[in-house]
Order: sequence, then C-alpha cells, then structure tokens
Amino acid sequence: MNLPPFRIGEGWDVHALVPGRRLVIGGVEIPHALGLLGHSDADVLLHAITDALLGAAGLGDIGSHFPDTDERFKGADSVVLLVEAARRVRERGHAIGNIDSTVIAQAPRLAPHIPGMRERIAQALSLQVDQVNVKAKTAERMGPVGQGLAMEARAAVLLFRPAAA
Repeated sequence: MNLPPFRIGEGWDVHALVPGRRLVIGGVEIPHALGLLGHSDADVLLHAITDALLGAAGLGDIGSHFPDTDERFKGADSVVLLVEAARRVRERGHAIGNIDSTVIAQAPRLAPHIPGMRERIAQALSLQVDQVNVKAKTAERMGPVGQGLAMEARAAVLLFRPAAA
C-alpha cells in the first residue's frame, strides 16, 4: 500500500498550577508566582507538540515514550524529550512541515514570551521560526484554566516525506 506523503498529528496537554515550581512554557522560563505540576518540568506546550509529532508519525503518545512512572524523566527538560521525539519521527522517514499551537492560560500574560518560545522550539527541532506558530488565549475566566488553577495547550503538526534525492 502506498501511504500519502503527508500526515497530520494533534496534541493536547494540561497541568495544574501550584506554588513552588518554575513556570516553563515552550522552553522559556516565565516569571510567575505559580508553576506547572508534573513529573518532568511540566512544559504544557512542548508536551502538546511532542504528542502531535508522535501521533502524526503513528508512534503513540508522550506517555508511552517518556512515562511519568520512569525516574529517568523526573524533572526532565521537556526540550530534551521533544528533540528525542523528533529524532524518532525523522528516523521513520518524516520531515516536519510546520507546527501550529495554542497555550490557554488566564495568567500570566504570554504574548511577550511568544517570540522566545517560537525561537526555542524552532532551534530545538532544526526548523525555521516561520515553521512554528504559538498563540496564547485565555479561558475567559471559565473552568479550571480560567480560574487560574491550570494551563493547557494544543498543537497540530504536519509531517511530510521528503522527495528521494
């Protein structure tokens, strides 16, 4: 069977906000009184992108590759996990076309940090910055995110098979 040259993946993640943790989103540390709770650094955006990459390649999800029951990933830098997921995706013959993502957070204001997030993600994945899009939205004070109890992120990724050289 001849597979199509394009594949799309979708990712989603959510983490609770708690005191005593750094807030890292998109590989960028953001000053805030609260941080995201998780086994790793809990970078909600990079987790969603990692899930989208793995899903597009048919490789499962972040939990099957980097389980929160494995002590090797305790406190892990999510950039390292993203890079490893991308390596596995490329090993299967895929290239990354583009990433579109959204972080949903009531606070802090993320817009000033988006250029840094885009640059950090592009650098980690050896992409051009214009291949990486990050948007920030609030939850309009609704639900756990809107009440400042959590943050979530969503991502879509397009993979393609490069033409044979």
